Amino acid sequence: MTRILTGIQASGRPHLGNILGAILPAIKLSQKPDTESFLFIADLHSMTTIKDAQTLVDNTRAVASAWLACGFDADKNFFYRQSRLAGYHTELLWYLSCQTPYPMLANAHSFKDKSDRLSDVNAGLFTYPVLQAADIVLYKANFVPVGKDQKQHLEMSKDIAASFNRTYGEVLVLPEPLIDESVMVIPGTDGTKMSKSYKNYIDIFLPEKPLQKVIKSILSDSTPLEEPKNPDTDITFKLYSLIADEADIETMRQNYLRGGYGYGHAKQALFELIWKKFEKEREIFNYYMENTEALEKKLREGEEKVREIAKKTIEEVRIVLGFN
Repeated sequence: MTRILTGIQASGRPHLGNILGAILPAIKLSQKPDTESFLFIADLHSMTTIKDAQTLVDNTRAVASAWLACGFDADKNFFYRQSRLAGYHTELLWYLSCQTPYPMLANAHSFKDKSDRLSDVNAGLFTYPVLQAADIVLYKANFVPVGKDQKQHLEMSKDIAASFNRTYGEVLVLPEPLIDESVMVIPGTDGTKMSKSYKNYIDIFLPEKPLQKVIKSILSDSTPLEEPKNPDTDITFKLYSLIADEADIETMRQNYLRGGYGYGHAKQALFELIWKKFEKEREIFNYYMENTEALEKKLREGEEKVREIAKKTIEEVRIVLGFN
């Protein structure tokens, strides 16, 4: 049985870019019959930037609700909060920290990006890659789906685990990156990569009117309604093309090329598509957001299942360290 592990930071409600680029591909992987998927909410990692307890709680609920809404099978797989198994994660973090050279951490993107503003860097951010390594090897994951921009951290996780094995024996499974070259970069409402930090995202879980308002804000050029338009350079068309079926995409393309079809028409079509396509997901998301006990039950069941695996790994590590 192949184990695939995915960690999601509790940074708020997942947006359309997260769903198309990460959530749905990960759920597709989890549906393979010979695969066990470990999906955890990395709320300990989120503490490097989020300092408000209620915000962290709300974000965790939103992330968990979104994954369930999009079809993650928590009964077949493993679904849990990192913080509810913090003792195992942080214990292994310490053991692995003692195998991790300082220059490796100083070279991590997560640290280097802020190294010119060291007052903004906390120890948690600096040791982030070691906790990430602990998150992965604690559950003996074979593969970790990552984007190209995250490949360095996964390679560091593998190097840290390999260093431990060289010292103490073949105890830890070395994870491999699972990079899908076809993963899409989802444009935001301004044309740059969709991101919460850029405030250019589309939240598919919004009520009807607020969602429509966001889609109307998508950037477009000033080509008059009656003139032909280039669909390949238009943000609305690009977003529509990522979701619609081939026949509808071709129809909209011809509308652009023919003229007499405005960007307002295209945005309305995109809104109607998103509203209808994610109707079921929105319903399930709202159910879990409004029924805390039902969501909590799913998470606690997953945490009990995964606890035995984490406990076994820690016991094996303690034996080779001489702590048995």
